Amino acid sequence: MGAKKIFLFILFLTPFFAFRDADLRLARKNPFRQGLNTDGDVYIIIVKSDYELKVFDKDGWYATYPVVFGNKSLGDKMMEGDRKTPEGEYHIVTKKPDAKWDKMMLLDYPTKADYAKFNDRKAKGLIPKNAKIGNGIGIHGTWNHDEIAIDLYQNWTNGCISLKREDVEELYNLLPIGTKVIIQK
Repeated sequence: MGAKKIFLFILFLTPFFAFRDADLRLARKNPFRQGLNTDGDVYIIIVKSDYELKVFDKDGWYATYPVVFGNKSLGDKMMEGDRKTPEGEYHIVTKKPDAKWDKMMLLDYPTKADYAKFNDRKAKGLIPKNAKIGNGIGIHGTWNHDEIAIDLYQNWTNGCISLKREDVEELYNLLPIGTKVIIQK
């Protein structure tokens, strides 16, 4: 390969690697905190428009983790199969290892509030009369070796919240069953 081709090859790849390094999305932790205080209420706020999951305890903000969702529209879940992540207040009801996504923390979707929104949307004709509400929404990791989806904001789930494997393992060990999860636009 000639010097000119090598130069062009390096010139072509430089922006790609510079972009990846500059846009790497990492968990951020409160530098003034020693650890999560599980003596009181621990809760999560997920802000879909910011692609972030924030953990709080009685002492305040503990950490922020990058996440992705289902549908690119980031709208509220309307019905089963729309790949949208629901908005509202939920709780972690089950925690278990998962062969595909490392760890899974299942949420109590759908709630009474979700059924009310769903039935109202059906009555207004916003969704088909034969639509179903869906279920199985949780917080989990990525496919093995596919964490770049988080770095590149690639929404890929069927409505769940996906974190990097390292982050979901940390949260899995920190958060008790019953943890409140608030999902916002």
